[in-house]
Amino acid sequence: MASVTLEDVNKVYENGYHAIHDLNLDIADSEFLVLVGPSGCGKSTALRMIAGLESITSGVLKIGDNVVNDVEPKDRDIAMVFQNYALYPHMTVYDNIAFALKLARVPKPEIDSRVRKAAAILELEPYLDRKPGQLSGGQRQRVAMGRAIVRQPAAFLMDEPLSNLDAKLRVQMRAEIARLQRDLKVTTIYVTHDQVEAMTMGDRVAVLKDGYLQQVDTPQYLYENPINVFVAAFIGSPSMNLYEGELHADGDAHVQIGSQRVALAPETLAKRPALRNYDGRRVVVGIRPEDLEDATVAKDAPADRRIKATVRLVEALGAELMVHIETDAKRVDSGDPDAPEETIEGGANGVARFSPHSRVRVDEDIEIVVASENLHFFDADTHRAIRD
Repeated sequence: MASVTLEDVNKVYENGYHAIHDLNLDIADSEFLVLVGPSGCGKSTALRMIAGLESITSGVLKIGDNVVNDVEPKDRDIAMVFQNYALYPHMTVYDNIAFALKLARVPKPEIDSRVRKAAAILELEPYLDRKPGQLSGGQRQRVAMGRAIVRQPAAFLMDEPLSNLDAKLRVQMRAEIARLQRDLKVTTIYVTHDQVEAMTMGDRVAVLKDGYLQQVDTPQYLYENPINVFVAAFIGSPSMNLYEGELHADGDAHVQIGSQRVALAPETLAKRPALRNYDGRRVVVGIRPEDLEDATVAKDAPADRRIKATVRLVEALGAELMVHIETDAKRVDSGDPDAPEETIEGGANGVARFSPHSRVRVDEDIEIVVASENLHFFDADTHRAIRD
């Protein structure tokens, strides 16, 4: 086991494309770090540089105390789990797991011991004599994990290992991988574009965009304190609603969103005193879907913390309703190239997470209560969070 450190790491390809810009990350021994971001943000490139599959243009990469910029992949003491499993179809599960150990000339008794121990951890013992073609997707992924485990590496590198699985199996496997990492206490760097995976698996999450590290912190801190509009929209499902607004911080404190005004709770300004510097100025207002509720359910909410909207779609999920709403507020582009179009002509421009007791219907005009104490505010020009 070892720490992994990237210091001002850059990747520039021969055609001049700058894929990674001055990446600084310090991944502690035994930590589970998730690299997340939209397609093309550089997360897989960063992982491949750590693995030695991509050269580093500049900067320093350390595994433990050793600089490994020019060390061959096989000598870096890491194990990689790929998206496509990369199993040998003609070999049994046992031989697939044992293959790297045989290449390393590990004694046969030790190979057998390691393989059977890994198979027991991964519940693969009944399948050791089968070929990969006789296994389910989840079982094949466990075989790929077993092959990494038996090497007893300093670090695991995982490149979107669950993306080929169906939704139910993906949930099961991410729980298994998180449990396995906790049990083995091996430093793990996990790449995904799925922010739900990132939030549920990582000790910390590093968010990348266009090759730049945006923010790295615990999942809950990222969710509650996004550093900019991009992180705010990318972390959370459904995404944060982002609107153009005008802030009034003195006297009758409120924010104007479209033609409507929402009174600010006293704790809003207390938590973010820097908001007073934006009195009368344009801002970006962020509202999480769970901070919007049907006014017929939240009957005691103050009238000055309500907005009017039209229901465009209702998704009943049992424990909650996802209600797509239309207001006259103008949406703000989050900068995520994978996000759907921000504003649909004549359609919804926001999402609310309502109680299942709500009885709203499509095309109905409704009142929505806004939990203004939980609003997020960003500078209209820089898109950076307005905090202390």
